[in-house]
Amino acid sequence: MSHQPQLVIANATVVNSHGRREAHVVVHDGRIARLVDAAGPVPAADRTIDATGKLVIPGGVDGHCHVAQVTGRFRTLDDYRTTSTAALWGGTTTIIDFGIPRDAQETPLAAALHKKELATESRCDVALHGAVVTWDETVPWQLEQLAAEGVRSVKMYTTNRGTTMADGDTILKVMREMVRLDGLTYIHAEHDPIIADCTAQHAEDGRIGIEHLHRTRPELAEEISVTETLAMAEYTGAPVYFVHQSTPGAVDLVSEARSRGLEAYSETCPHYITLDDSVYGSTFPEWFACCPPMRSPETVAALKERLVSGAIHTMSSDHSCYDLSQKRERTDDVRAMPHGLPGVETRMPVTFTAMTSAGATVEQFVEAFAAAPARINAVPGKGCIAEGFDADLVVFDPAEERTVNGAALHMGTDFSPFDGKALTGWPAVVVSNGRVVLDADGFHDPGAVGRFINRTGFRQHQSAAPEASRLAAAL
Repeated sequence: MSHQPQLVIANATVVNSHGRREAHVVVHDGRIARLVDAAGPVPAADRTIDATGKLVIPGGVDGHCHVAQVTGRFRTLDDYRTTSTAALWGGTTTIIDFGIPRDAQETPLAAALHKKELATESRCDVALHGAVVTWDETVPWQLEQLAAEGVRSVKMYTTNRGTTMADGDTILKVMREMVRLDGLTYIHAEHDPIIADCTAQHAEDGRIGIEHLHRTRPELAEEISVTETLAMAEYTGAPVYFVHQSTPGAVDLVSEARSRGLEAYSETCPHYITLDDSVYGSTFPEWFACCPPMRSPETVAALKERLVSGAIHTMSSDHSCYDLSQKRERTDDVRAMPHGLPGVETRMPVTFTAMTSAGATVEQFVEAFAAAPARINAVPGKGCIAEGFDADLVVFDPAEERTVNGAALHMGTDFSPFDGKALTGWPAVVVSNGRVVLDADGFHDPGAVGRFINRTGFRQHQSAAPEASRLAAAL
Protein backbone atom coordinates (compact mmCIF):
# COMPACT_ATOMS: atom_id res chain seq x y z
CA MET A 1 0.00 0.00 0.00
CA SER A 2 1.35 3.42 -1.00
CA HIS A 3 1.95 5.96 1.74
CA GLN A 4 2.04 8.80 -0.78
CA PRO A 5 -0.68 11.38 -0.14
CA GLN A 6 -3.68 11.10 -2.44
CA LEU A 7 -4.01 14.85 -2.95
CA VAL A 8 -2.11 18.10 -2.54
CA ILE A 9 -3.64 21.51 -3.06
CA ALA A 10 -0.55 23.50 -3.87
CA ASN A 11 0.30 27.18 -3.55
CA ALA A 12 -2.88 27.91 -1.60
CA THR A 13 -3.85 30.94 0.38
CA VAL A 14 -5.46 29.02 3.23
CA VAL A 15 -8.11 31.08 5.01
CA ASN A 16 -9.53 29.98 8.35
CA SER A 17 -11.77 32.04 10.60
CA HIS A 18 -8.77 32.88 12.78
CA GLY A 19 -6.34 33.89 10.02
CA ARG A 20 -4.61 32.93 6.80
CA ARG A 21 -1.31 31.55 5.53
CA GLU A 22 0.35 30.45 2.30
CA ALA A 23 0.63 26.67 2.25
CA HIS A 24 0.44 23.41 0.37
CA VAL A 25 -2.44 21.38 1.83
CA VAL A 26 -1.61 17.68 2.03
CA VAL A 27 -4.55 15.25 2.07
CA HIS A 28 -4.37 11.55 2.94
CA ASP A 29 -7.07 9.03 3.82
CA GLY A 30 -9.80 11.66 3.90
CA ARG A 31 -8.04 13.96 6.35
CA ILE A 32 -5.68 16.89 6.27
CA ALA A 33 -2.30 15.27 6.89
CA ARG A 34 -0.34 18.48 7.17
CA LEU A 35 0.10 22.03 5.93
CA VAL A 36 3.50 22.69 4.33
CA ASP A 37 4.83 26.21 3.99
CA ALA A 38 4.31 27.37 0.41
CA ALA A 39 7.89 28.61 0.22
CA GLY A 40 9.00 24.98 0.17
CA PRO A 41 8.61 22.40 -2.61
CA VAL A 42 5.22 20.90 -3.41
CA PRO A 43 4.97 17.43 -1.81
CA ALA A 44 4.49 14.49 -4.15
CA ALA A 45 0.93 13.15 -4.37
CA ASP A 46 -1.34 11.06 -6.56
CA ARG A 47 -3.00 14.28 -7.68
CA THR A 48 -1.94 17.90 -7.37
CA ILE A 49 -4.26 20.88 -7.78
CA ASP A 50 -2.61 24.26 -8.24
CA ALA A 51 -4.48 26.94 -6.28
CA THR A 52 -2.19 29.83 -7.21
CA GLY A 53 -4.09 33.11 -6.98
CA LYS A 54 -7.09 31.53 -5.28
CA LEU A 55 -8.31 31.06 -1.73
CA VAL A 56 -8.79 27.72 0.00
CA ILE A 57 -11.37 27.66 2.78
CA PRO A 58 -13.02 24.94 4.86
CA GLY A 59 -15.97 23.16 3.31
CA GLY A 60 -19.21 24.77 4.37
CA VAL A 61 -21.36 23.48 7.23
CA ASP A 62 -25.06 24.23 6.71
CA GLY A 63 -26.69 23.85 10.10
CA HIS A 64 -30.28 24.24 8.89
CA CYS A 65 -31.58 22.12 5.99
CA HIS A 66 -34.93 20.43 5.45
CA VAL A 67 -34.58 17.30 3.30
CA ALA A 68 -37.61 15.26 2.20
CA GLN A 69 -39.67 17.29 4.65
CA VAL A 70 -43.39 16.54 5.10
CA THR A 71 -45.51 19.43 6.37
CA GLY A 72 -49.25 18.90 6.20
CA ARG A 73 -50.16 17.78 2.70
CA PHE A 74 -46.94 19.11 1.17
CA ARG A 75 -43.64 17.29 0.83
CA THR A 76 -40.46 18.88 -0.43
CA LEU A 77 -39.43 17.38 -3.77
CA ASP A 78 -35.87 16.49 -2.86
CA ASP A 79 -34.10 13.50 -1.37
CA TYR A 80 -30.66 13.17 0.17
CA ARG A 81 -29.01 12.42 -3.15
CA THR A 82 -30.38 15.64 -4.66
CA THR A 83 -29.77 17.96 -1.73
CA SER A 84 -26.31 16.65 -0.89
CA THR A 85 -25.30 16.98 -4.56
CA ALA A 86 -26.54 20.57 -4.63
CA ALA A 87 -24.70 21.26 -1.37
CA LEU A 88 -21.42 20.08 -2.88
CA TRP A 89 -22.00 22.18 -6.01
CA GLY A 90 -22.26 25.13 -3.62
CA GLY A 91 -19.17 24.40 -1.53
CA THR A 92 -21.05 22.91 1.43
CA THR A 93 -19.66 19.56 2.55
CA THR A 94 -21.78 18.93 5.67
CA ILE A 95 -25.52 19.44 6.08
CA ILE A 96 -27.61 19.18 9.24
CA ASP A 97 -31.20 18.08 8.66
CA PHE A 98 -34.18 17.80 11.01
CA GLY A 99 -36.14 14.78 12.16
CA ILE A 100 -39.51 16.52 12.59
CA PRO A 101 -42.54 14.30 13.32
CA ARG A 102 -44.86 14.25 10.30
CA ASP A 103 -47.97 13.99 12.47
CA ALA A 104 -49.11 13.19 16.01
CA GLN A 105 -48.49 9.47 15.46
CA GLU A 106 -44.77 9.80 14.69
CA THR A 107 -42.50 10.13 17.71
CA PRO A 108 -39.39 12.32 17.85
CA LEU A 109 -37.19 9.23 17.92
CA ALA A 110 -38.95 7.59 14.98
CA ALA A 111 -38.74 10.79 12.95
CA ALA A 112 -35.00 11.09 13.48
CA LEU A 113 -34.29 7.42 12.80
CA HIS A 114 -36.31 7.66 9.58
CA LYS A 115 -34.17 10.58 8.42
CA LYS A 116 -31.01 8.76 9.44
CA GLU A 117 -32.02 5.87 7.18
CA LEU A 118 -32.80 8.21 4.28
CA ALA A 119 -29.41 9.87 4.76
CA THR A 120 -27.60 6.71 3.65
CA GLU A 121 -28.04 8.05 0.09
CA SER A 122 -26.17 11.28 0.85
CA ARG A 123 -23.12 12.35 -1.15
CA CYS A 124 -21.82 14.57 1.66
CA ASP A 125 -21.65 14.16 5.42
CA VAL A 126 -24.88 14.55 7.38
CA ALA A 127 -25.86 15.28 10.96
CA LEU A 128 -29.33 15.61 12.47
CA HIS A 129 -31.37 17.73 14.82
CA GLY A 130 -34.29 16.13 16.61
CA ALA A 131 -37.65 17.85 17.14
CA VAL A 132 -40.34 17.72 19.81
CA VAL A 133 -43.91 18.88 19.32
CA THR A 134 -45.75 17.48 22.34
CA TRP A 135 -44.46 16.44 25.75
CA ASP A 136 -45.30 13.06 27.23
CA GLU A 137 -43.64 10.77 29.75
CA THR A 138 -41.62 9.01 27.03
CA VAL A 139 -39.84 12.15 25.81
CA PRO A 140 -36.90 12.01 28.28
CA TRP A 141 -36.13 8.43 27.23
CA GLN A 142 -36.46 9.34 23.54
CA LEU A 143 -34.05 12.24 23.97
CA GLU A 144 -31.59 9.90 25.66
CA GLN A 145 -31.82 7.55 22.69
CA LEU A 146 -31.32 10.45 20.28
CA ALA A 147 -28.19 11.53 22.17
CA ALA A 148 -26.89 7.96 21.96
CA GLU A 149 -27.46 8.16 18.20
CA GLY A 150 -25.35 11.33 17.98
CA VAL A 151 -28.34 13.69 17.74
CA ARG A 152 -27.51 16.34 20.33
CA SER A 153 -29.93 19.16 19.50
CA VAL A 154 -33.71 19.47 19.46
CA LYS A 155 -35.78 21.98 17.52
CA MET A 156 -39.08 23.40 18.69
CA TYR A 157 -41.46 25.86 17.04
CA THR A 158 -43.26 28.58 18.98
CA THR A 159 -45.79 28.93 16.14
CA ASN A 160 -47.66 26.72 13.62
CA ARG A 161 -50.41 25.60 15.99
CA GLY A 162 -51.96 22.29 15.05
CA THR A 163 -48.86 21.04 13.23
CA THR A 164 -45.34 21.61 14.59
CA MET A 165 -45.90 24.10 17.42
CA ALA A 166 -44.69 23.18 20.92
CA ASP A 167 -46.34 24.88 23.87
CA GLY A 168 -44.42 26.66 26.60
CA ASP A 169 -44.57 23.74 29.00
CA THR A 170 -43.05 21.44 26.39
CA ILE A 171 -40.28 23.90 25.54
CA LEU A 172 -39.31 24.37 29.17
CA LYS A 173 -39.30 20.65 29.94
CA VAL A 174 -37.25 19.85 26.83
CA MET A 175 -34.76 22.55 27.78
CA ARG A 176 -34.26 20.87 31.15
CA GLU A 177 -33.61 17.55 29.41
CA MET A 178 -31.14 19.11 26.99
CA VAL A 179 -29.17 20.52 29.93
CA ARG A 180 -29.09 17.04 31.47
CA LEU A 181 -27.95 15.50 28.16
CA ASP A 182 -25.46 18.28 27.29
CA GLY A 183 -27.48 19.24 24.24
CA LEU A 184 -28.56 22.38 22.40
CA THR A 185 -32.12 23.71 22.08
CA TYR A 186 -33.05 25.04 18.64
CA ILE A 187 -35.96 27.49 18.45
CA HIS A 188 -38.09 28.82 15.60
CA ALA A 189 -39.23 31.98 17.37
CA GLU A 190 -42.47 33.62 16.24
CA HIS A 191 -45.22 34.47 18.74
CA ASP A 192 -48.17 32.36 17.65
CA PRO A 193 -51.08 34.33 19.22
CA ILE A 194 -49.90 37.53 17.53
CA ILE A 195 -49.43 35.81 14.19
CA ALA A 196 -52.76 33.98 14.41
CA ASP A 197 -54.63 37.17 15.26
CA CYS A 198 -52.84 39.27 12.66
CA THR A 199 -53.41 36.66 9.97
CA ALA A 200 -57.11 36.34 10.91
CA GLN A 201 -57.56 40.11 10.66
CA HIS A 202 -55.96 40.16 7.22
CA ALA A 203 -58.19 37.29 6.12
CA GLU A 204 -61.30 39.16 7.28
CA ASP A 205 -60.19 42.14 5.20
CA GLY A 206 -59.47 39.99 2.14
CA ARG A 207 -55.73 40.67 2.33
CA ILE A 208 -54.47 37.12 2.74
CA GLY A 209 -52.75 36.46 -0.59
CA ILE A 210 -48.99 36.05 -0.98
CA GLU A 211 -48.58 39.77 -1.71
CA HIS A 212 -49.56 40.43 1.93
CA LEU A 213 -47.35 37.79 3.60
CA HIS A 214 -44.96 40.28 5.18
CA ARG A 215 -47.85 42.10 6.87
CA THR A 216 -49.28 38.96 8.49
CA ARG A 217 -46.11 38.12 10.46
CA PRO A 218 -44.85 41.34 12.10
CA GLU A 219 -41.37 41.87 13.48
CA LEU A 220 -42.85 42.23 16.95
CA ALA A 221 -44.01 38.60 16.87
CA GLU A 222 -40.44 37.41 16.39
CA GLU A 223 -38.97 39.64 19.07
CA ILE A 224 -41.59 38.82 21.72
CA SER A 225 -41.00 35.10 21.13
CA VAL A 226 -37.24 35.53 21.45
CA THR A 227 -37.75 37.40 24.73
CA GLU A 228 -39.96 34.66 26.18
CA THR A 229 -37.64 31.88 25.04
CA LEU A 230 -34.56 33.58 26.48
CA ALA A 231 -36.36 33.82 29.82
CA MET A 232 -36.97 30.05 29.79
CA ALA A 233 -33.36 29.43 28.77
CA GLU A 234 -32.13 31.60 31.63
CA TYR A 235 -34.45 29.84 34.08
CA THR A 236 -33.35 26.34 33.02
CA GLY A 237 -29.70 27.12 32.20
CA ALA A 238 -30.18 25.74 28.70
CA PRO A 239 -28.01 26.76 25.74
CA VAL A 240 -30.35 28.07 23.02
CA TYR A 241 -29.95 28.67 19.30
CA PHE A 242 -32.41 30.84 17.35
CA VAL A 243 -32.90 29.88 13.73
CA HIS A 244 -33.41 32.31 10.83
CA GLN A 245 -33.49 35.56 12.78
CA SER A 246 -34.82 38.29 10.50
CA THR A 247 -34.76 41.44 12.65
CA PRO A 248 -31.96 43.38 14.32
CA GLY A 249 -34.13 43.60 17.43
CA ALA A 250 -34.18 39.82 17.78
CA VAL A 251 -30.41 39.66 17.36
CA ASP A 252 -29.91 42.42 19.92
CA LEU A 253 -31.98 40.49 22.45
CA VAL A 254 -29.63 37.53 22.04
CA SER A 255 -26.57 39.78 22.31
CA GLU A 256 -27.88 41.32 25.52
CA ALA A 257 -28.55 37.86 26.96
CA ARG A 258 -25.01 36.76 26.07
CA SER A 259 -23.64 39.81 27.85
CA ARG A 260 -25.35 38.44 30.98
CA GLY A 261 -23.72 35.05 30.53
CA LEU A 262 -26.42 33.11 28.68
CA GLU A 263 -25.29 30.62 26.05
CA ALA A 264 -27.45 31.98 23.23
CA TYR A 265 -26.80 32.10 19.50
CA SER A 266 -28.23 33.86 16.46
CA GLU A 267 -28.57 32.39 12.98
CA THR A 268 -29.75 34.16 9.87
CA CYS A 269 -30.19 33.15 6.24
CA PRO A 270 -28.96 34.62 2.94
CA HIS A 271 -32.41 35.85 1.90
CA TYR A 272 -32.83 37.96 5.04
CA ILE A 273 -29.69 40.01 4.37
CA THR A 274 -30.21 40.44 0.62
CA LEU A 275 -33.95 40.60 -0.14
CA ASP A 276 -36.53 43.00 1.29
CA ASP A 277 -40.32 43.04 1.44
CA SER A 278 -40.63 44.77 -1.94
CA VAL A 279 -40.38 41.26 -3.42
CA TYR A 280 -44.02 40.70 -2.44
CA GLY A 281 -44.99 43.37 -4.93
CA SER A 282 -42.95 41.75 -7.70
CA THR A 283 -44.16 39.73 -10.68
CA PHE A 284 -43.55 36.43 -8.89
CA PRO A 285 -44.16 36.99 -5.15
CA GLU A 286 -44.57 33.23 -4.62
CA TRP A 287 -40.80 32.88 -5.13
CA PHE A 288 -40.36 34.46 -1.70
CA ALA A 289 -42.88 32.59 0.47
CA CYS A 290 -41.05 31.84 3.72
CA CYS A 291 -41.50 32.36 7.45
CA PRO A 292 -40.46 34.73 8.81
CA PRO A 293 -41.04 36.81 5.66
CA MET A 294 -38.69 39.34 4.12
CA ARG A 295 -38.49 42.59 6.05
CA SER A 296 -38.21 46.30 5.19
CA PRO A 297 -35.09 47.64 3.47
CA GLU A 298 -34.12 49.40 6.71
CA THR A 299 -34.40 46.15 8.67
CA VAL A 300 -32.37 44.27 6.06
CA ALA A 301 -29.58 46.86 6.21
CA ALA A 302 -29.49 46.74 10.01
CA LEU A 303 -29.49 42.94 10.03
CA LYS A 304 -26.53 42.89 7.67
CA GLU A 305 -24.69 45.24 10.02
CA ARG A 306 -25.26 42.75 12.84
CA LEU A 307 -23.83 39.96 10.70
CA VAL A 308 -20.67 41.88 9.83
CA SER A 309 -20.22 42.95 13.47
CA GLY A 310 -20.28 39.30 14.59
CA ALA A 311 -23.53 39.59 16.56
CA ILE A 312 -25.01 36.97 14.21
CA HIS A 313 -23.07 33.76 14.61
CA THR A 314 -24.04 31.52 11.70
CA MET A 315 -25.40 31.69 8.18
CA SER A 316 -27.64 28.77 7.22
CA SER A 317 -29.79 28.20 4.16
CA ASP A 318 -33.05 26.92 5.76
CA HIS A 319 -33.20 24.93 2.53
CA SER A 320 -36.71 23.72 1.63
CA CYS A 321 -37.17 22.32 -1.85
CA TYR A 322 -40.68 23.08 -3.06
CA ASP A 323 -41.29 23.91 -6.71
CA LEU A 324 -43.42 26.60 -8.31
CA SER A 325 -46.37 24.32 -8.98
CA GLN A 326 -46.63 23.69 -5.22
CA LYS A 327 -46.11 27.36 -4.43
CA ARG A 328 -48.80 28.42 -6.89
CA GLU A 329 -51.53 26.08 -5.69
CA ARG A 330 -52.71 28.60 -3.09
CA THR A 331 -51.11 31.99 -3.70
CA ASP A 332 -54.50 33.38 -2.72
CA ASP A 333 -54.06 32.27 0.91
CA VAL A 334 -50.73 32.30 2.75
CA ARG A 335 -52.19 29.95 5.37
CA ALA A 336 -52.61 27.18 2.80
CA MET A 337 -49.41 27.42 0.74
CA PRO A 338 -46.03 25.83 1.56
CA HIS A 339 -43.38 28.13 2.97
CA GLY A 340 -39.65 27.68 2.50
CA LEU A 341 -36.98 28.45 -0.11
CA PRO A 342 -34.31 26.43 -1.91
CA GLY A 343 -30.87 27.71 -0.98
CA VAL A 344 -28.30 25.07 -0.04
CA GLU A 345 -26.46 25.57 -3.35
CA THR A 346 -26.40 29.37 -3.35
CA ARG A 347 -25.51 29.91 0.33
CA MET A 348 -21.81 30.46 -0.41
CA PRO A 349 -21.98 33.16 -3.12
CA VAL A 350 -24.96 35.02 -1.63
CA THR A 351 -23.34 35.17 1.80
CA PHE A 352 -19.88 36.02 0.46
CA THR A 353 -21.21 38.79 -1.78
CA ALA A 354 -23.37 40.32 0.95
CA MET A 355 -20.75 40.17 3.68
CA THR A 356 -17.74 41.38 1.73
CA SER A 357 -19.72 44.18 0.06
CA ALA A 358 -20.51 45.40 3.58
CA GLY A 359 -16.84 45.38 4.60
CA ALA A 360 -16.44 41.92 6.12
CA THR A 361 -13.19 40.00 5.69
CA VAL A 362 -12.93 36.55 4.16
CA GLU A 363 -12.09 35.28 7.65
CA GLN A 364 -15.43 36.60 8.93
CA PHE A 365 -17.20 34.89 6.05
CA VAL A 366 -15.48 31.59 6.88
CA GLU A 367 -16.61 31.96 10.49
CA ALA A 368 -20.29 32.29 9.55
CA PHE A 369 -20.19 29.80 6.66
CA ALA A 370 -18.20 26.95 8.19
CA ALA A 371 -16.36 27.45 11.48
CA ALA A 372 -19.15 28.66 13.76
CA PRO A 373 -21.79 26.21 12.45
CA ALA A 374 -19.37 23.34 13.14
CA ARG A 375 -18.33 24.63 16.55
CA ILE A 376 -21.77 25.61 17.90
CA ASN A 377 -23.39 22.42 16.61
CA ALA A 378 -20.56 20.31 18.06
CA VAL A 379 -19.68 18.69 14.72
CA PRO A 380 -16.20 17.20 15.15
CA GLY A 381 -13.53 17.52 12.46
CA LYS A 382 -15.27 20.27 10.50
CA GLY A 383 -14.94 24.00 9.86
CA CYS A 384 -11.17 24.36 9.94
CA ILE A 385 -8.19 23.63 7.70
CA ALA A 386 -5.70 22.10 10.11
CA GLU A 387 -3.87 18.84 10.62
CA GLY A 388 -6.23 16.05 11.63
CA PHE A 389 -9.40 17.75 10.45
CA ASP A 390 -11.55 16.22 7.72
CA ALA A 391 -10.35 17.07 4.22
CA ASP A 392 -13.38 19.21 3.35
CA LEU A 393 -11.95 22.02 1.25
CA VAL A 394 -13.11 24.63 -1.24
CA VAL A 395 -10.90 26.41 -3.76
CA PHE A 396 -12.56 29.58 -4.98
CA ASP A 397 -11.83 32.90 -6.60
CA PRO A 398 -13.35 35.74 -4.56
CA ALA A 399 -13.53 37.90 -7.67
CA GLU A 400 -15.37 35.40 -9.86
CA GLU A 401 -18.82 36.67 -10.75
CA ARG A 402 -21.73 34.61 -12.06
CA THR A 403 -25.38 35.40 -12.56
CA VAL A 404 -27.79 33.01 -10.89
CA ASN A 405 -29.94 30.94 -13.24
CA GLY A 406 -32.41 29.15 -11.00
CA ALA A 407 -33.32 26.57 -13.63
CA ALA A 408 -29.65 25.58 -14.08
CA LEU A 409 -29.03 24.86 -10.39
CA HIS A 410 -29.10 21.35 -8.94
CA MET A 411 -31.55 21.53 -6.04
CA GLY A 412 -34.41 19.61 -7.64
CA THR A 413 -36.66 22.62 -8.07
CA ASP A 414 -37.36 25.10 -10.87
CA PHE A 415 -36.58 28.45 -9.28
CA SER A 416 -34.25 30.36 -6.99
CA PRO A 417 -35.15 33.48 -5.00
CA PHE A 418 -31.82 34.86 -6.24
CA ASP A 419 -32.53 34.28 -9.94
CA GLY A 420 -30.86 36.92 -12.10
CA LYS A 421 -28.62 38.25 -9.34
CA ALA A 422 -24.90 38.71 -10.02
CA LEU A 423 -22.90 37.10 -7.21
CA THR A 424 -19.19 36.69 -6.49
CA GLY A 425 -17.27 33.91 -4.76
CA TRP A 426 -18.19 30.59 -6.37
CA PRO A 427 -16.43 27.27 -5.78
CA ALA A 428 -13.96 26.16 -8.46
CA VAL A 429 -12.87 22.95 -6.71
CA VAL A 430 -14.67 21.14 -3.91
CA VAL A 431 -13.05 18.35 -1.90
CA SER A 432 -15.24 16.27 0.38
CA ASN A 433 -13.56 13.78 2.72
CA GLY A 434 -10.50 13.89 0.48
CA ARG A 435 -12.45 13.22 -2.74
CA VAL A 436 -12.46 15.83 -5.50
CA VAL A 437 -16.18 16.11 -6.27
CA LEU A 438 -16.13 19.34 -8.29
CA ASP A 439 -13.45 20.77 -10.55
CA ALA A 440 -13.05 22.34 -14.00
CA ASP A 441 -14.39 19.14 -15.58
CA GLY A 442 -17.66 19.38 -13.66
CA PHE A 443 -19.24 17.33 -10.91
CA HIS A 444 -17.93 13.87 -10.08
CA ASP A 445 -20.62 11.96 -8.23
CA PRO A 446 -18.85 10.05 -5.45
CA GLY A 447 -21.87 7.84 -4.82
CA ALA A 448 -23.59 7.33 -1.48
CA VAL A 449 -20.42 7.88 0.56
CA GLY A 450 -21.68 10.56 2.95
CA ARG A 451 -21.16 9.66 6.60
CA PHE A 452 -23.58 10.21 9.43
CA ILE A 453 -21.79 12.42 11.96
CA ASN A 454 -22.28 11.60 15.62
CA ARG A 455 -22.12 14.95 17.35
CA THR A 456 -20.51 15.42 20.73
CA GLY A 457 -21.99 17.10 23.80
CA PHE A 458 -22.54 20.84 23.41
CA ARG A 459 -20.59 22.08 26.43
CA GLN A 460 -18.02 19.33 26.03
CA HIS A 461 -17.32 20.54 22.50
CA GLN A 462 -17.29 24.25 23.38
CA SER A 463 -14.75 23.70 26.14
CA ALA A 464 -12.45 21.89 23.69
CA ALA A 465 -12.89 24.43 20.88
CA PRO A 466 -10.53 27.21 22.14
CA GLU A 467 -7.64 24.77 22.48
CA ALA A 468 -8.32 23.32 19.03
CA SER A 469 -8.36 26.81 17.53
CA ARG A 470 -5.08 27.69 19.23
CA LEU A 471 -3.40 24.60 17.87
CA ALA A 472 -4.80 25.19 14.38
CA ALA A 473 -3.57 28.78 14.37
CA ALA A 474 -0.08 27.61 15.30
CA LEU A 475 0.20 25.28 12.31
